[in-house]
Amino acid sequence: MTAPAKSQNALLSATGTTVFTVMSALAVQHGAINLGQGFPDYEGPEDVVRAAADALMDGRNQYPPLTGVPELRTAVAEANRRFYGLEVDPASEVVVTSGATEAITACLMAVLDAGDECVLIEPLYDTYLPVVRMLGAVPKLVRLTPPRWELPRAELAAAFGPKTKAILLNSPMNPAGKVFTAAELAFVADLVQRHGAYAICDEVYEHLTFDGWSHIPLMTLPGMRERCMRIGSAGKTFSLTGWKVGYITADRSLAQNVMKAHQLLTFTTPPNLQRAVAVGLAKGDDYFAGLSTSLQARRDRLGAGLAALGFGVLPTQGSYFITTDFRPLGFNGDDVAFCRHITETAKVTAIPVSAFYAGPDAPTHYARFAFCKGEAVLDEALARLAAWKASRGGEVRAAG
Repeated sequence: MTAPAKSQNALLSATGTTVFTVMSALAVQHGAINLGQGFPDYEGPEDVVRAAADALMDGRNQYPPLTGVPELRTAVAEANRRFYGLEVDPASEVVVTSGATEAITACLMAVLDAGDECVLIEPLYDTYLPVVRMLGAVPKLVRLTPPRWELPRAELAAAFGPKTKAILLNSPMNPAGKVFTAAELAFVADLVQRHGAYAICDEVYEHLTFDGWSHIPLMTLPGMRERCMRIGSAGKTFSLTGWKVGYITADRSLAQNVMKAHQLLTFTTPPNLQRAVAVGLAKGDDYFAGLSTSLQARRDRLGAGLAALGFGVLPTQGSYFITTDFRPLGFNGDDVAFCRHITETAKVTAIPVSAFYAGPDAPTHYARFAFCKGEAVLDEALARLAAWKASRGGEVRAAG
C-alpha cells in the first residue's frame, strides 16, 4: 500500500508569496503604474553595461573564483578605502554574491546556530525573518515607529541578552528612508561589543542619501571592524537590479564562513557582470554625487505631488522610497485595502507598510511609493491619483 506523501518544510509552506510579487502582479493585471517594487525604469550607466557586453566576448565565461573575480574584489576593497577609510584585503576580506539577498543569507548562515538569538529591527525587509527562522535561530524584534523612526534605545538594549549572536541592521533603511545617526550607531556598537555579538549590515542604499545626510558604516566605529559583515549592492548603486551582484566586506575571521555559506547557496556569480561592476565602482565622484542628486529630485517631485493631493508625506533621508500616511484622504480601510484600491481604481500601485512588520499591532495606515522612476512616469502617476481623487469628490471610502 502506498503511503501518503509526508508534509513539506513547515516554514516555507507557511510563508506566503512576497507582497512585492503580489502587488506587481496586480499592477500588471490592472495596467497600473508600479510604484510598489523598488526597481528603476531606466538603464544604468552605459559604460558599465557596455563593459558587461564586452566581457562576454573575451573568453572568460567559465567558473570564476568562488569569492569573486580579482577585478571586482579589488574594486570593492578600493571603494571601502575611498568612501569610508576602511583598509580591506581584497584576497581574504571580500566575497562577491549573487545579489544582496544572497549576501544577507550567507552572513546570517556564517554566524547563527540553532537556538541563537538575532535582533531584527522593524520595519524590515521581508526575507530577514524567514531566513533567521530557517536557520533555527530566534528573532528578537525591536520596532521603529513612524513618523520619526527614532531608535528606541531601551527596547533595543532589552532585546540583547546572553543568547544574542547577531543584529541585522539596515541603513539607509527600507521602507523607512531612515539614515541611522552617529549617536544611534554608537549605541548599537556598544551593545554588540558588550554582548560579544556580530552585526550583519545591509547597506545596499549606501550611496542613495539626501539633504546632506551621509551614510556611516557601522564597521567604521571603534571596535567594530572584526564584528561586522558589510553588504553592498551593484543593483542599487548602478540601477541594474536584474544583474543580482552583491558584495560582502568582512574581517578575514568572518569571511571564511561567509565564503562557505556562499559556496552552498550559489557558489558563484556571472563573471562578465562582476567585471562590469568593477568598472562601475571605479567611476568618478561625480557619478556617485549625481546619483543622489537625481534621486533626490525625483523624491521631491513625487513627495510634493503626493502632499498636494493630501497625503501625509514622511521625511526620506535615503533609499528609493517615500512613506505616506493616507488617513487625511478619508479612506476607512487598512493599508492592504488601500494599496489594492488605488491599483484597481487609480491605476497606481504602492506597497502596504504593514507588510514590513512581523509583530502584532503594526501600523496599518501607511503606503510606500518608489520614486526611482522617470519623471514622466512619476508625473503620470500623480495625474492618475489626482483624477481618482477628483472622481470621488476629494474623499475616498473603502469599498463595502
